[in-house]
Amino acid sequence: MTTIPLGRGRRIAPYAHGIWPLVVPALVVTAALIVIPIAYSIALSFSGLGGIGSGFTMANYERMFADPVFWQSVQITFFLFAVCMIIQMILGVGLGYLLSVDVPGRRILQGAILIPAITASVAVGLLWLLFYDPTLGTANQLLRAVGLENIVWLGDPAIAPWALIIVDTWQWTPFVALIVSAGIRSLPADVFEAAGIDGAGGWKMAWHIGLPLLAPVLTVAMLLRTVDLVRFFDLAYIMTQGGPVNATNTLNLYGYRAAFINQDSGYAATLQITLFVFVIIAAAVFTFIRKRFTIEY
Repeated sequence: MTTIPLGRGRRIAPYAHGIWPLVVPALVVTAALIVIPIAYSIALSFSGLGGIGSGFTMANYERMFADPVFWQSVQITFFLFAVCMIIQMILGVGLGYLLSVDVPGRRILQGAILIPAITASVAVGLLWLLFYDPTLGTANQLLRAVGLENIVWLGDPAIAPWALIIVDTWQWTPFVALIVSAGIRSLPADVFEAAGIDGAGGWKMAWHIGLPLLAPVLTVAMLLRTVDLVRFFDLAYIMTQGGPVNATNTLNLYGYRAAFINQDSGYAATLQITLFVFVIIAAAVFTFIRKRFTIEY
């Protein structure tokens, strides 16, 4: 492609002078849907009780840092994030390996296991509400069948977070597995053949060759799950409303309740801006890790 010299070594493609008419509409839409709402939320978080225009104040942030429910919601958010991430990555790698094996009906199986991930979270939550029902639910029927006592899955503060973890793991582990499966199938076969000739066993090849080569793929899967898990909302809202006793009250759900139940828009904006910062930090960390461990082959 020819270029037009601009002097001092600078060159520009001949069509570049007409690119702005194509870019400006996208920039306008991006500003309208992302930049403006974020700027408005930031301004609202620093405003007084009268909203934007009532003066600059740090009262909302001072209140947030002194709010025990805020710290509890942060703790719950990162507990759900950590446990779900660990379980889903371990199960996802194992299931992804099984999906990477060429067997009859593999493509049909790949499509079937994605059904939970493509199902609306509202429908998933309602389905598992029936499953966890303390009297008629299938979960307690299975426990009684093996001689165990009923469990109040969503009414016990110690059990309710784990009940949500089970649902989220059921829904999103297949998504991780599909990413891992695609990564495994793209690995270079000659590396494993050379290791096999040198006498390496299956476990050694998996641990010392397969996992390092899969590191960029695993990081992408972790990044995608991180963005969703830090913003954990749908299942908690549908299944527990943040209860019992705030045991599943994630930061995102707490911000929602502050805005639409307590009608405290300034404090809700402060909570959501804090959540936004957490998401940005998590995404930046995983993006850095992905670039750091990218392997060319």
